[in-house]
Order: sequence, then structure tokens, then C-alpha cells
Amino acid sequence: MKTEEIIRNVPKVMLHDHLDGGLRPQTVIDLAKEIGYKKLPTTDAGELAEWFHRGANKGNLVEYLQGFEHTCAVMQTKEALKRVAYEMLEDMKNDGVCYVETRFAPVFHTQKGLYYEDVIDAVLEGLEQGKKDFGVGYGLILCGMRNMRNTLEIAELAVNYRNQGVVGFDLAGEEGGYPPKKHLDAFQYIKQKNFNITIHAGEAFGKESIWQAIQICGAHRIGHATRLVEDIVFDRDGNVVQLGELAQYILDTRLPLEICLLSNVHTGAVDKLENHPFIKLFREKFRVFLNTDDRLMSDTTLTKEYTIASELFGLNLDDIEKLNINAMKSSFIPYKERLYYIYNVIKPGFQKMREKLLSLKV
Repeated sequence: MKTEEIIRNVPKVMLHDHLDGGLRPQTVIDLAKEIGYKKLPTTDAGELAEWFHRGANKGNLVEYLQGFEHTCAVMQTKEALKRVAYEMLEDMKNDGVCYVETRFAPVFHTQKGLYYEDVIDAVLEGLEQGKKDFGVGYGLILCGMRNMRNTLEIAELAVNYRNQGVVGFDLAGEEGGYPPKKHLDAFQYIKQKNFNITIHAGEAFGKESIWQAIQICGAHRIGHATRLVEDIVFDRDGNVVQLGELAQYILDTRLPLEICLLSNVHTGAVDKLENHPFIKLFREKFRVFLNTDDRLMSDTTLTKEYTIASELFGLNLDDIEKLNINAMKSSFIPYKERLYYIYNVIKPGFQKMREKLLSLKV
């Protein structure tokens, strides 16, 4: 069996996926036609996929985010939101993902008169139907935007929907000039309600952004955290010599880091895949795991991310299992549910693959 086939067929967990960054190109075209949206650069699905990827692969976050203008523009009706959420879970099923936490910012889906509740209800309806049809578990994370002032309102919505499928609150968008501490009221509210926080940090801005997200805002997970290497001393051969106080704290407290390889290259967080700090963090036993970030923009799947990591960094099947257990341990669903996935889905799935590979050798 090829590496890619092996990875696709083992149970995987993804915690950093943007709903509006993972639409199928044909779905974008269909939805645009339904609402009379005329701004798409092409109505050929293959060409559109290439256009999104080319636009995202510019090496900076601001340009990377421009493609979302089109995906959000076609996600303005309940039917569209439901379809996108449903198809996302089907895509997860086809990629061997057993549990996914997807995220989006409700504020971008009210241009045609939908209320926040309409938007969230529609997405949850699509996800729930997808779970029934494809057997993939899910959690929904609501994003507040760094450059907007309504993040407390989004945090309140997240808590209101905690028993209906929403599992946490995130702060997303451009990092530069928009530090997370400007949204302290939202984070304090979430903490007071004993709810879950993940924050995009250390992608386009330095280790200070990560420190602030954790120590000021109370993040339980960090999205990307690529720049954490600024707090680590390496020797000439790239071996870790010393951890700074922040890196040591993150390691000691097992604070999860949501790593996204391809998107970090596309946004310019790292210059090339070979230089991504992921493997150094993993070898030092940080709680890391792989994610897609934006499947459409980065032309990726979770299988592709793990296949690239396997080929570039020499990951074996045990490593890939460890990374997916890391992810499941870090999810925002109740503890017993996490244990269920680890012991009833992930471990048996990897064991089954090992037995299959052994039988092929005989």
C-alpha cells in the first residue's frame, strides 16, 4: 500500500478547519448561480480551484484571506450554509476523519438579512445531518474577528449554543495591530462560563502574540503557534538546546498547538515546508497535531498534510497515531467522549491497519 492510502484509511482527528475555507469549487459555482452572484473569476470548477489556490499562495496572510470574499458571499442563505456544513462532513468521511472541529465567523453570513441564530442553526443542522449520514463526529467553534468590536456578542452566542453542538470560541483574522487583549471582555465571559477558548496566535506575529493569548486571554489551545520557535534556542544542527519560559510552560502544561503545514507556507508564516518547526516541536514532546486550516485555499486534505509530514520528516505509523491521539485529547468535547474515540475508534483503527500491513508482507 502507498503511504497516502495507508494514511487515508486510518482514523484521524482535525481541530483547525475553517468552514468557509473548505467549500467544494463546484458548490461555490452552484451557490453563486442560485443567488445571482457574478464576481467569480470563472465558472469552471477546476479553474476555480486553481484560482483560489493561486490567490492564497502569495506568502502573506492578508492576501491569503482575500479568497474568503467569494466563499462568504455565497454562504448567505440557510440552505447554502446547511449544504456547505453537510458536504464538509462528507469530505471528512472520504478523507478518513472520524472527528472534526470546524470553525467560522457568523458575522460574515448576515449580508442578506439572516440573524446570527439563523446562521448558526443552519450550520448545525447541516452538521447534524452529516453526522447521521456519514458517522463523523463534530464540534463547531464560533470565531470572533480581531478587527471587530462585537466579539463579546459572539462569545455569548457560543455559550448559548454549548448544548447544541458549539464547543468553543476562537479569535481569528489578521494578527498585526489587533492583539487578543483588546477582546478581554469576550474571553473573561467565556472563562466565567467554564467554556473553551482557542486563539489564532504566532502565525503572522511573534511569540508575544502566543504569550498574550495564553496568559492574558486564557487560551486552552493555540491555532498555528508557528513563531513559538522564537522562544527556543537551537544549536547549529537544529537540535534544541534550551526552551524559553513560554515554550517550557506550553510543554509542561500540555497546551495543544494546532499545526497547519501547507497554509503556513501559503501565508508566509514559514518560508518553506522543510523549515516548518512542527517536527522539532513534536520530537520535543509538545502536544502538536496536524490540521488543514483552509482546504480550498491551500488545496489540501488532512491525508495530504500527514502524507507530506511523513515524506518530509520521516513520520511512521506510530507517530501518526500519536499525533491523532494528541488531537483527540485536545478536543473540546467531554472527557468521556474523547476517551471513546481514542479507545474505540483511533487505537483499533491503527491496529487494524498494522495487521493489514503485516498480512501483506507475509
